[in-house]
Amino acid sequence: MSERLIIRLPKQPESVLTLNGEPLVIGSDATSNIVVNDAGVMAQHAYLVKVADRWRVMSYDPTGELDFASQLTTALQLQNGSRFAIGPAKFEFASDPAPPDKRAEENQEPVLEDPEGAVAQLHQAMERIKAEMARVVIGQTDVVGQILVALFGRGHCLLVGTPGLAKTLMARTLAGSLELECKRIQFTPDLMPADITGTQVLEQDPETAERNFRFKHGPIFTNLLLADEINRTPPKTQAALLEAMQERRVTISGQGYDLPQPFFVIASQNPIEQEGTYPLPEAQLDRFMFCVKVDYPNAEDEERIIMETTQDASQDVDPVLSAAMLLSFQHLVRKTPVSRHVGAYATRLVRATRPDMPDAPDFIKNWVRWGAGPRAGQYLLLAAKSHALLRGRLNVSCDDVRAYALPVLRHRVLCNFAAASEGVDSDEIVRRLLTTVPEPDYAKGH
Repeated sequence: MSERLIIRLPKQPESVLTLNGEPLVIGSDATSNIVVNDAGVMAQHAYLVKVADRWRVMSYDPTGELDFASQLTTALQLQNGSRFAIGPAKFEFASDPAPPDKRAEENQEPVLEDPEGAVAQLHQAMERIKAEMARVVIGQTDVVGQILVALFGRGHCLLVGTPGLAKTLMARTLAGSLELECKRIQFTPDLMPADITGTQVLEQDPETAERNFRFKHGPIFTNLLLADEINRTPPKTQAALLEAMQERRVTISGQGYDLPQPFFVIASQNPIEQEGTYPLPEAQLDRFMFCVKVDYPNAEDEERIIMETTQDASQDVDPVLSAAMLLSFQHLVRKTPVSRHVGAYATRLVRATRPDMPDAPDFIKNWVRWGAGPRAGQYLLLAAKSHALLRGRLNVSCDDVRAYALPVLRHRVLCNFAAASEGVDSDEIVRRLLTTVPEPDYAKGH
């Protein structure tokens, strides 16, 4: 396997160093293998070493940090395409069979090796994706993080926010950073199901005059589908997404067609203007893993948005993962084990949302008309797994479950009139649940 380190120094041509397995020293001292002349670079700043068939770059001293995707670190495991910086010098690691400018595994799903290495690789990829998106999308870091957790958990996202908060831009930027095909559907009252899924078209052969039906694919045949203002189309058209989101296939004239993989839906909804809208039914809402609230940016981010987006310049994102690698990481999330303790806690949270349960808290019985179903528990565990792995951890804890209780449960807990009259919404109810429902205590038998 050919492994190379691409070196980019200021005012110097790009150079490529072929790695032969020997350790390399990076520093400002003339005896270093790679010399970086800069006052901020230590004499012996960092070194590259191959450990268990994997290259790592590590700092000699905790103060000699590496810049990886705008995050400072002292150790980094390298994979094909990994980039880091030391002072003004920028480095990129490349290894065959994928050359530096093209992925050889583009049409093949890679085989992830040991779990720890795969988790480290996933964590690095997430940091690079977030860094690429931050070049285009200013602020909204929490929203971007939730979208990534849902994507790697093989779920779908419903974004609720006013117009102009970069919901469409986030979807397109995410697709660019993951080498995914992205299509957008603007939902309107006159949109028909066939406009989404596709339809059979009658064609005539010009030579034989024979007529046959040919299926013309709709915009749903893509990797990332942006369903803009999904509540502006009638229920019949909204229902066209049901099978696609759950089964990842559509049925036209009795024949099934599989959708491209991966398949991820980001739907947007405007919470302000409700005239002429069709609220999503509970069955449709339940298909979304997360309901994400997109708020206004803070003052600092809004000033950056106004200043940077009114210039005659555009930001492009570099692809980080191929579709095949994304699928492999999605399988890794599903394969991650979860302890019985964490599973029992997620189950308790979901069951506590149901007012007809005898052990439901009093505020649930007073304010909730309908609670969450078993799919909420499934998504809670998947979100917890995805959250842990994206942060470089193989162990899933109850804290990971609590971190995503709001986006998983807020659209599955239906408030009654008493809650509305007292100004209580589902977010407040879920927050109360998190402080009320305890973790299982097996020592006490419960």
